[in-house]
Amino acid sequence: MTSMTTTQPTRHHAGFVPVAPRSGTLRPLGGDQVRITDGFWARRQEVNGTRTLAHVRHWLEREGWLPNFDLAVAGGLAEGRRGREFSDSEVYKYLEALAWEIGRTGGDAHERELREVVARVAAAQEPDGYLGTAFGRPGQAPRWSDLEWGHELYCLGHLFQSAVARERTRPGADDGLLTIARRAADLVCEVFGADGIARVCGHAEVEVGLAELARVTDEPRYLEQAALFVERRGRGSLGQIEFGQQYFQDDVPVRDAEVLRGHAVRANYLAAGAVDVATDLGDDGLLEALTRQWGSTTARRTYVTGGQGSHHMDEAFGDDFVLPPDRAYSETCAGIASVMFSWRLLLAHGEARYADLIERTLYNVVATSPSSDGDAFYYANTLHQRVPGAPADPESASPRALSSLRAPWFDVSCCPPNVARTLAGLDALVATADGDGIQIHQYAGCTVDTTLDDGRRVSVRVETAYPADGRVRIVPLEDGDDAWTLSIRVPEWAAGAELAVTSGGDTSLLPAEPGYVAVRRRFRRGDAVELVLPMRPRVTRPDPRIDAVRGCVAVERGPEVLCLESVDLVEATGGPVDVAQALVDPASLDDTSGEVRIGVRTRAFEDRSWPYAGDGVPTRPGSTGDVRLVPYHSWAERGPSTMRVWMPVVDGA
Repeated sequence: MTSMTTTQPTRHHAGFVPVAPRSGTLRPLGGDQVRITDGFWARRQEVNGTRTLAHVRHWLEREGWLPNFDLAVAGGLAEGRRGREFSDSEVYKYLEALAWEIGRTGGDAHERELREVVARVAAAQEPDGYLGTAFGRPGQAPRWSDLEWGHELYCLGHLFQSAVARERTRPGADDGLLTIARRAADLVCEVFGADGIARVCGHAEVEVGLAELARVTDEPRYLEQAALFVERRGRGSLGQIEFGQQYFQDDVPVRDAEVLRGHAVRANYLAAGAVDVATDLGDDGLLEALTRQWGSTTARRTYVTGGQGSHHMDEAFGDDFVLPPDRAYSETCAGIASVMFSWRLLLAHGEARYADLIERTLYNVVATSPSSDGDAFYYANTLHQRVPGAPADPESASPRALSSLRAPWFDVSCCPPNVARTLAGLDALVATADGDGIQIHQYAGCTVDTTLDDGRRVSVRVETAYPADGRVRIVPLEDGDDAWTLSIRVPEWAAGAELAVTSGGDTSLLPAEPGYVAVRRRFRRGDAVELVLPMRPRVTRPDPRIDAVRGCVAVERGPEVLCLESVDLVEATGGPVDVAQALVDPASLDDTSGEVRIGVRTRAFEDRSWPYAGDGVPTRPGSTGDVRLVPYHSWAERGPSTMRVWMPVVDGA
C-alpha cells in the first residue's frame, strides 16, 4: 500500500494556467502573462466577477450544497443533507472560479469568500483524508459503494482542480486548500492504487484533477493514479445500466476507441485527462488514439455551434451524423469539457484546428449559456425552439433540460459554476509560447507579457473589437534586441484574410491562409502587425448525411453562428409569424445596413386529419420581406420566442 503520509511539495509555479503539461509543442501563458482588457470577453469576465460569482454563492447556500459541509461537522448529514450526490463538486468549482478571479483582479472580497468557504470544507474532512458529504457517515451508504453513480471521485477531481487554481494564482497560500486536496489525493492513491480497488468512477474527472495536482506538487503518485484510472476505463468494471456501459466510456479501452461516445461531459473529461497522462508520460500511442477520437467526433458528432450531445435521455452523443437541431442537448458542461480536450491537444500538437473548435464552442455554447446580466443560464442549448419558452421562476431551481429559457439555478447545478470558472480563467486560452516566440489563438483586446525559453522578454498589446469587427492589430510594447516569431491563427472560415506588417513607416502585405501565419523579425515600438479577417456573413450548408437539416442552411458571421428569432420575423412581416412558417433565400444574404439580413418568404399551413399525403400538405403563401438574424449566443434575451439556427430554403435555392 502507498503510505498515507503527505510530503511537502516542491513548488512548481507555472503561471495562472489550468493546464501545465510537462511536454508539448506549445507552452500555455496564464492570466499573469495574458490580461484580457476590453471587448467581448472582457465584458463577459466583468459580469462574471461582479454578478455571477455572487449569484452562485447565493444558490450554493440557499439550496444547501455548502451547508452540507457544516452538517458533516455537526453530525446531521443523514437527516439533513440536501442536493444530489455530486453537489459537493459545485462548491469546488466555485472555489476554482474564485481562485482564478483572485488571480485576475486581486479582489479582497473574493479572497475573504474563498477563505471562508475553504474553512467550512476543511472542517468536514475526515482524519484519513476522506472528503465527501454523500457517503460514509452514520446513516449513509459506505464509501466507494456506488462507483457507477456516486460521483465521489468526480467530486474530488474538482477539489483537486480548485487547489491547483489556488496554488497557481497564490503559491504557498496559508488557507490550507492545497493540503486538503493532497490529503484526499493520498487516500485515493491508497484505496485505488495498483493493489487497491481496481475500478473507476462512473463520471470521469478525477483523472484531470490528479494529473494537474501532480504537476503543481511534483508528486508522481498522482500522475500514476491518473494513468491507472485511464487504463482501467473500458474494461467493464462498472455495472451494466439501461444506457449501456458506453455511457460511462467503460465499454472500450481508451486506446482502442475510434470516437467519443456515451455521456458527452464524461467522455470529454476522460479524454482531457487521458491527454494529460499521455503528454506527461510520453505515451505517443495514447496521444495518437485521442487525436484520432477528436477528429472523428468533430467531423461526425458535433453541432455547427460546437455543441456536443444529441440525446436528452442520457445526455449523450448520438451515432455519426445524428444531430437533430430541435433535440440538441448540447449541454453547456459538455461544451466546456470539449474546450478542455481541444486545448490540451492544441498544446500537444500546435495545430490551428483545435483553436478553431475552441473559438466556435466559446462563442456559441459557453457564451450562450449565461444571460447578459450573468444570473440565469441554459443547461442544454437547443438549436431550434418550436414554441416560445416559459420564463423560469427566479426563486426556484429548474429541472435541467426542461428550462426553455435561461434559469437561475438547476436541480443538477453543474453548469452555472462551470461557466463561472471557465470565464474567470479565460485569459489562459488566448496565447501560448514556444522557444522562438508567441502564438495568438483567440482574439481579444489584451496584453501579452512573457519570457521566452532563452530569457528574452516579449510584450505586445492586442487591439481589436472582434467579433464586431475583423481587424486584429498587434503592437510591440518594447524594443527587441533579437528577432522572434509572432504567430497568429487565421480561422478555417477566413479565406481571403489579409496580413499587413508595418515597420518604420513602411507596410508590407503577407499571405494569410487559414492556419497560422508567422511574422519573424526584430520588433520595435511603433511596429504593428494587423490581421484583417473577412467578416461578411456566409451561408453554411450541412453534410447531406445529417438527415435532420437536409434542405436547410445556417448563417455564420466570423465565429458567431446566427439564428432567426420570431420577434424579428414578426417585425419583418408585420404580423404574428412563427419561425416554422419561414423559408429563406440564401442568395439575398446581406449586411450593408449594419445588420445581417436575409430574404424570407412565409407560408401558412392547413391542418388536416392526417399529416401525410401523396400531394403534400397544403400551404398558402404568406408575406415576403427581409429579416434580421442575430447571434445565437444572444437569443431569448428579448423575451420568449421561437428560434431556429437551421432554416429551410425557398424552392430552387
